[in-house]
Amino acid sequence: MSLPVTDTSAQATSPRQVDTLIIGGGFSGLGAAIKLVQEGKRDFVVLERGDDVGGTWRDNTYPGAACDVPSHLYSYSFALNPDWTRSFSPQPEIQKYISSIARKYKVLDKHIFGCEVHSVRWNGESARWELKTSKGDFVAKIVISAVGVLCEPSLPDIKGIEEFEGDIFHSAQWNHDVDLSGKRIAVIGTGASAIQIVPQLGQIAAQLDVYQRTAPWVLPRFDREYTTVERLAFKYVPGFQKLCRTGIYWARESQVFGLTKAPIFMQPLKFLAEQHLRMQIKDKDLRRKVTPNFQIGCKRMLISNNYYPTLTQPNVDLVTEGIAEIRKDSIVDRDGTERKIDAIVVATGFHVTDSPTFASIFGKDGNSLAETFEEVGMQGYKGAAVANFPNMFFLLGPNTGLGHSSMVYMIESQLNYIVDALATIERYDIGTIEVRKDVQQTYNRELQAKLSGSVWNAGGCASWYLDKHGNNPTQWPGFTFEFRDITRKFDLDAYRSVATSDLPVPAAVAQRQVVETADTEPTDLDDDKVAAQ
Repeated sequence: MSLPVTDTSAQATSPRQVDTLIIGGGFSGLGAAIKLVQEGKRDFVVLERGDDVGGTWRDNTYPGAACDVPSHLYSYSFALNPDWTRSFSPQPEIQKYISSIARKYKVLDKHIFGCEVHSVRWNGESARWELKTSKGDFVAKIVISAVGVLCEPSLPDIKGIEEFEGDIFHSAQWNHDVDLSGKRIAVIGTGASAIQIVPQLGQIAAQLDVYQRTAPWVLPRFDREYTTVERLAFKYVPGFQKLCRTGIYWARESQVFGLTKAPIFMQPLKFLAEQHLRMQIKDKDLRRKVTPNFQIGCKRMLISNNYYPTLTQPNVDLVTEGIAEIRKDSIVDRDGTERKIDAIVVATGFHVTDSPTFASIFGKDGNSLAETFEEVGMQGYKGAAVANFPNMFFLLGPNTGLGHSSMVYMIESQLNYIVDALATIERYDIGTIEVRKDVQQTYNRELQAKLSGSVWNAGGCASWYLDKHGNNPTQWPGFTFEFRDITRKFDLDAYRSVATSDLPVPAAVAQRQVVETADTEPTDLDDDKVAAQ
C-alpha cells in the first residue's frame, strides 16, 4: 500500500537544512534510517522517489518475482522474520516484510516519498552537500547514497525498437494493465528475472519467443513451503530460526572457495547443473542451445525448476540467432527470420557499473561520479567511500557484490562502518572527511589482484561484473565475514579530515548554524506527515 506524504517544508523557497540525508528507501536506506534512530540521531531525512519503502522489491512486481537467496538470510539480523512461508520468498512477502520493519522501527516519518533527486553537488565554501529535488532544495552535512545497483533498468540498443507498436516494457516496470493472455510475446534476455517470467508467460501466451544471447547455468530450486510446525518453531522456540539461519549462512559461505580461490571447487555445482539440464530437457538440439560455454559461476548462477520445462512446450521457442531489428509488429533475427509479436518484455537487467545516478553527483573537483568512474573505473574504499567526494558514504558501493549469499549481510556490515564514522565525526567535531586517494588506490590494487584468479574474471564469460577497463568493480573477492571484519570499526587514519574550527569562515559558520538548527527545531519532521496504514 502506498504511503502518501504531504511535505510542505520540502517545498519551501529556502533550502531545507539537515545533518544527514539518505538517498533511497530500499533495504539499504531503511537500514540506515533505523541505525541512525537507534544511535539517537533525529536530524536526518530519507528521500525516496517511489511511493513506498522497498526499493527493488517495491518496483519488481513481474509475474513469478521471487528471491534466489534463502529467506532466512534475506532479512536484517536484528529483525528476523518468523513469518516466511517458503524457503525462497516471493516478492509480495519480501515487500510486506520491508514495510513492516519500517513501521516497527517508526522511521516512516523520516521518509519523503515521490521525491526525485535531480542533482547532488558539493559546495566547498560551505562544506555542505546541496541537493535539488522534485520536492525542493536540501542542504546536508552528510549524504548517504543508498540507491543500490538494481534501480536503473538497462534497455537494449536494438535497431527499430522505438518503432514497435505493441506493448513493450522492462521487467522492473511491469505494466499490469496489459492483459498478455493469448498474445504472441517476446522475452528479450535469459537472466535472473527472465527465468522467473518465462514460465509464467508460457502458461498464458499463444506463442512465446525467448531471445537468448548467452545460456545461463541453472541449478535446481530447492524451494518448499514451511510446515506449520516449522513456522511455529521460528516464532516461539528461542534461537531456532537463528540456528537455521546460521546453518544456511555457512553452507553458502562454502561456495566462496570455488568462486574466488580455486575454481575446481565449483565442479560439484557444475555436475548438479548438468544433471538438472539432462533431466529436464531431452531434446538434444535444445539442450545444446541452453548449455553454457563458460565456467559455472562466471555469470550469476540461476535457480529454477520450471524454466527448462517451459522451453520444451509447443508454444515456446528459444531463439539464439540474435536480434537484427524490431519492426512495428515483429522481430527479425540475424538469420533473417521474422516473427510476428504483440508484446515485448525486456528482461535485460540494470545499469550497474554505468548507473545514470552517477551523472548527477558532483564532487569537490566539480566532476561527477560518472566522470570520475569513466576515468579510473568504478572504485571506492570498502564500498563505502570514494575519493573527491567528502562527507559522502555509499551503501552497496563498488566491490560489495556477492555470487553466493545475501546482500543484506553486506549492507549491515557497511552500516556498522558508517554509523561508527558518523560517531567519529561527531566525537572529534570533524567538518569534512574524505578517503585518501592513495589509500583507495592501494585498496583497489589489492582487490583486483585477488579477483584476477576468480571465476568471475577467469571463467571465460563476458558479464556486467567486468568494466571496460578490464577490472571487476562489482564483486567482493572473499568471505562475507572477512568484509564484516574490515568494516567493524571506522579507520580514521585512512581519511583526510578537517576539524570544523579549521574550516574557512563561511563553512564554519554554516556548520554552527546547522548545529543550532538541530538544537532548536522539533526532533520529528512534523511537516512530513505520513498516512501509514
